[in-house]
This record gives sequence, structure tokens and C-alpha cells, in this order.
Amino acid sequence: MAGTQRLPLHTQMLMPRAGINRAFALLYSCAILALLYNHFIDLLQSTSMVSVFLLLADSVLAFMWVTAQAFRMYPTHRQVFVEHLEHYVKESDYPGLDVFICTADPYKEPPMDVANSALSVMTYDYPTEKLSVYVSDDGGSKLTLFAFMEAARFAAHWLPYCRKNKVVERCPKAHFGSSNPSRFPETDQIKMMYESMRVRVENVVKRGSISHDYITKEGESEALSRWTDGFTPQNHPPVVQVLLENGKDKDVTGHGVPNLVYISREKSTDSPHHFKAGALNVLLRVSATMTNAPVILTLDSDMYSNDPQTPLRALCYLLDPSMDPKLGYVQFPQVFYGINKNDIYGGELSHVFEVHMPGMDGLAGPIHVGSGGFFRRRVFYGCPSETLEMNRDRQVSDSINSREVLAMAHHVAGCKYENQTEWGRKMGFRYGSLVEDLYTSCLLQCEGWKSIYCNPKRPAFLGKSPINLHDFLNQTMRWSVGLLEVAFSKYSPITFGVQSISLLSGLCFAHYTFWAIWAIPVTIYAFLPQLALLNSTSIFPKISDPWCWLYVVLFLGAYGQDYLEFVLSGGPTQKWWNHQRAWMMRGLSSFTFGLVEYLLKYVGISTFGFNVTSKVVEEEQSKRYQKGIFEFGVPSPVFLPLTTAAIINLVAFLSGFAQACRQRSIEDVFLQMFLAGFAVVNCCPVYEVMAWRRDQGKLPLKITVISVVLAWALYSASSMAF
Repeated sequence: MAGTQRLPLHTQMLMPRAGINRAFALLYSCAILALLYNHFIDLLQSTSMVSVFLLLADSVLAFMWVTAQAFRMYPTHRQVFVEHLEHYVKESDYPGLDVFICTADPYKEPPMDVANSALSVMTYDYPTEKLSVYVSDDGGSKLTLFAFMEAARFAAHWLPYCRKNKVVERCPKAHFGSSNPSRFPETDQIKMMYESMRVRVENVVKRGSISHDYITKEGESEALSRWTDGFTPQNHPPVVQVLLENGKDKDVTGHGVPNLVYISREKSTDSPHHFKAGALNVLLRVSATMTNAPVILTLDSDMYSNDPQTPLRALCYLLDPSMDPKLGYVQFPQVFYGINKNDIYGGELSHVFEVHMPGMDGLAGPIHVGSGGFFRRRVFYGCPSETLEMNRDRQVSDSINSREVLAMAHHVAGCKYENQTEWGRKMGFRYGSLVEDLYTSCLLQCEGWKSIYCNPKRPAFLGKSPINLHDFLNQTMRWSVGLLEVAFSKYSPITFGVQSISLLSGLCFAHYTFWAIWAIPVTIYAFLPQLALLNSTSIFPKISDPWCWLYVVLFLGAYGQDYLEFVLSGGPTQKWWNHQRAWMMRGLSSFTFGLVEYLLKYVGISTFGFNVTSKVVEEEQSKRYQKGIFEFGVPSPVFLPLTTAAIINLVAFLSGFAQACRQRSIEDVFLQMFLAGFAVVNCCPVYEVMAWRRDQGKLPLKITVISVVLAWALYSASSMAF
């Protein structure tokens, strides 16, 4: 047995590219210093606003590049051996697992999708008596509760079906919708039951009311009767409904089922609710009164389990006696299904999960990304060296549905419960930012907790990504506002991280939290050289000047490194091109609006709220997306920077070409024409929606007209300036 226990649960190795990354960082840093030196010399010789803007743009680019290198110093690869877990712990000794799923709007996050996510984790290869699923409905919708009543009934058939046939894809929607579905004797019958459930739930959501014919189980009418005339999403009492209870409810084969609990916390217009962080803290407290499992999994409403052994992979780290006792959580990547062939919006976030996460794994560990994180419950109650009263809400009871436990659960779900407590500051998920996941995980690491990145070959979870440009840009804008809130918070993890963890970890935090300043160089380089070109003004060195080639080296070096990392991780060239274009779009639109929104909020003019990204997909929109066609469609101001830049760059490139033909030389304007031409190629989808498209995804004429006016105004202003 002693020899058997030496079988490793996991391995860890430094990726081979680390040495190359370090050498390249040294050489590229020298080039950056040379460029900044040249800018300072130019400023000393002739101070002009153009020189100041170029220095500002290149300084920000240098900052973003330097902080990004922190991810590349210690990239780490890990491998897990689930088959060795039985040599360390018996299945009966597995720790309890509480799964938290959050939803907020039944019309943007379809209840049927949320139910599919819950059913996928209820069928984990895990002891059912140790598994509980808690669903937070921040929209306070009886439609969502009804969907989970239906899911609870269907689970009695779905769980034994998956168990008997060893189904791997245990999300019903994915299983039955697969292009090559597995066929078993009961498949048609179970599929018919699923379709019947889906139709009932979707009919209820469409009508906005629940027919009495759909209420078939004792107690369901009483649960739904809480939705009275005064019950609104912003003002209502707490609702805690136990839908399935292990030890009491059984599946059709007589086996036990996991606990399934619906929760809608109390809301009041007089009390702050702290968005998703507040909902997660209520789940922490309610689950503590019921099951109090030592391990917690957080899951987005649109993320479903794609591997029934995922909890066992997490246990290979959490139960390994050789691991650092400060290990706080294991983070799995977010992988998205339904992405079109070339990922036109960069929705896969490949660099985050293929470069940044492995890089942070070699330091103090990856950040939490809102979903797919297996946490030790005790991380939410203080730093590793502290001993706080974790279980003060725990009530000892044989039944989670007893009157005493439910009374306590309703109490801790009240909106006044957190008053005069440390919740949101030193306990639970932290308040103060729209990106509560990153903020909380950063502060946990600053307190001494470690994390691990687990990226198995088969994705642990699959979720949805926006399939139209408006949702994509708005989602990124919300992130940028939240990240700036983190950067300038009272407990900023940037300085705290440098002091308590390491310089490299602090640089990683800084790179994320200052994402929004990417708007500064992108905006400057998208407009300033082109406006100068339109006014026949050269602002860059000539081709014959050696400093000109320094720009070329820096451009090719940055893009070359980015390209190699992308293709070496398995991405095709066309997808890489779309990803870099998506970052340009983020910089011009999302980050610019996010930066302005944060500044307005900081001075008290605006209060940016949490806006749920819609997960509803229209059929025609989906067809266009799968063909790789950009979707504009709505007259939103977030498109104005993109369309205005597209117009100015096209006109500037044509103007520069005409100048070059007249002078029979492009020596003076080579770099400016290159930037304009590069932007024009990137803006091809914008020109298409402005001029040629006739479908519903075209750019509204209103935005085109406003963009032309803005472009003309910028040109007029630049004519006077130059």
C-alpha cells in the first residue's frame, strides 16, 4: 500500500517556451527603451501636442506589454491522474460538494438553459448524498422556479439513464442535440420526456404565466403562491424552496438524488444588493445552514458540465496531502460552444486561457473567472492563518427541509442580514466591483491563498459567448468598468499583491485591472497619423531614418509573438487575425466607453449598473453568425468609434496614395500609410455593413450619418491644428 500511495495524483512542469519568452522579453525591452528615448529627445527639441500624444500612446503600450510579460515568465502545464485517486481516499470519504448556479433574468437567461446546467452537474460521478445544487434566481421569477420544478421531476429519469448507460455528455440539451448522438434502448423515451418538459417551460416563459394544468405535484401551488401583486424583482421577501432532498426523494430506480434548492434572496429598494457577489454570498450562507459542504463549485447559468469526472480532477489537488495547505481553489477554463469557425468576435478569449492562466499558474495561481472554480469553503472566512467562525449559521438537522433549517435559511437570505458584518469585505465574495470574480480571487491570493489551473483535454465546462457585436462590446465595456473599480479600490490588489505575493503577480493584476487604458493608444493610432496624412503632414521618421525601422521591429515583434503563441496552441491563422481585430474593436469602443463611464461614475455623474448579457439567440442572427457575418443591427453609440475610424482611415489611405503618386515616393508617409492600410483591412466588415448589406444585421443609416459628420468634424479640427 505504501508503494501504491506514491502514485502521483498530478504532475507539473514548466513549459519549454519559458526560456524563449525570457530572452525575447529582454531584447524587446531594449527596443522599447530606445523608442521612448527617441520620444524624449523629440520633446526636448520641439514640444508639440503630436509628440506628446505619441509619447503617451507608446508609454501605455509599453506598460501593457511589460505587464503582459509576467504571464510568460513561468508558464506551467499540469496533468491529472484521476485513476490514482482511489489509492488516497475512499469514495465514501469524499468531501461534500455544493454547486452554486446564478441567474438573474428569465428573458435574457432562458430558464431551460439554466435547468440544463443544473441537470448536468446533478449527474456527476460523485456520491449523490454528498452533492447539492443551489440555484440563485436574482430575477425573483416564478417562471424560473417552475422550470426547476420541471427539472426536478425529469431528474428522476435522467440520473439513472446517465448512470446506467455511462453517458459522458450529461447536459440533456447537448446530449439530445448532438450531431452524432449516443443511442440506447431508453433514449427515445427519455428524449420525449425532455422535449415535453422543454415545451412546457418555454410556453410558460412565452406567456409569462403558469397554467394550473402544469401544477401536478403537492406543494407546488403553495410555493408559487408567494408571487403576489406586490412581488417584484426589485422588492420581494426571500424565497427558499427545497425541490429535491437526498434521503427523502428517489429516482425511478430507487436510488437517492442530490439536493436541489431554489433561492431568491430578499430584495428591497432601500438596501444595496451588490449584484452577483451579493447573490453568491447569500448562497454561501443558505448552503451553510443546510449542507455546509467543504467544497464549493461556482457555475454560470449558461455553463454546463461536459465531463462527469470534473469534481474528481479537482479532488486530485484538494485532497493531495503533499499540496500546499494554502491551496484555496482549483480553476477550470471557460470553453465556449457554438463559436463559428473563425471566431469573428474573439469570443474564445484564447490568450486568457492559453497564455495568461498557465502563466499565473506558475506564480501564485490563476484568477477566478466567475465560473468553473472549485473552492474550499473556508477561503471565504479569512486568510489561511486565521480561524474564523465558519459555521455560525449552521443548524444541525436531519432534514434540510425542516422548519428550523428553512427559517434560518430565510433569515440569512434577508437583505438586512449583512448590516454591521464583514460580509463583502473580509468574508465571502468581495463587494466594490462589477467583476467580483477577479476582485475576490485577487484579494484571496493577497491574503495568502493559492490557486491551481486545471485544463484537461476534454473541456470540463461548455458555455455560450455573445454572437452579435453589440452584446460583445457591451460585455467588454462592463468588464472594463469593473476592472477599473478594482484598480482604484480601497483594497487594490495591485499594490497589495506586490507587497504580499510577488512583483510578477502584481504585474499580472495590473495588466488585467488596467485593460481599459488600452483605449488610449488604440484611439491615438487610429486617428492621429491618419488626420495628419489628410493634412499632408508627416509625423513619423522617413524610411531612410533608422528610427523608422525601430517602429517596424516593434510592430512585427509584438504581433509575431502573439501569432506564434496562438498557432502553437492550436489556433488557425484566420482565427488569430479575427482575434487581433477584436482587440482593436475593444480598444476603440468598449474600453473607450468603459474608461469614460468609470470617470463619470467616479465624479458622481453616472452610476453604471450590472446589465445581464442576453443568452437568447435569434434564428436568423445565428445563421449569419455561423457564416462569419458581422452583426451590427441596432443603432448603438458603441459603434460610432469603429465606424468613424473606418471612414477616416479609408479616406486617409486614399489621400496618402494620391500624394505618393504625385511625389512618386512614399518615403515621407510610409508609416502613416501603413497604419491607415492596416486599419482599412481590419475594417472590411465595417465597410460591408455600411455600404452593401441589406439584411437585419446591417449598420443602421443613423449611425452611418453620424459617423460621417464626426469624421468631417475631426478633419476640420485637425486642419486648424496642423
